[in-house]
Amino acid sequence: MEVCPKCGLPKEACVCETLEKSKQKIQVSTEKRKFKEMAVISGIDSKAIDIRKIAKELKTEFACGGTIKNDKIELQGHKDKVQQKNFLKKIQEKLKKMGFSAEVIE
Repeated sequence: MEVCPKCGLPKEACVCETLEKSKQKIQVSTEKRKFKEMAVISGIDSKAIDIRKIAKELKTEFACGGTIKNDKIELQGHKDKVQQKNFLKKIQEKLKKMGFSAEVIE
């Protein structure tokens, strides 16, 4: 059985990541790229939270491509501005469902 080095609890019962989620200051924004706008999620501490797991879940949820660069999750967006705004709202809602509180998401 694996034990968390921070709290000493078994990995299944570890609450370290849950506590860290409430301390983050996450920004969801867009950046213009060659042909599309990218949704960029920044402010997640990759040392405390498994950012790869979050990126994978977001890409699966929205059926889009994406990557992680410099501790930022980049998701492919839409050309249309209205669709892009809706996409950002959906990302924020998904982050809330993943355990991040509404107060830490901008």
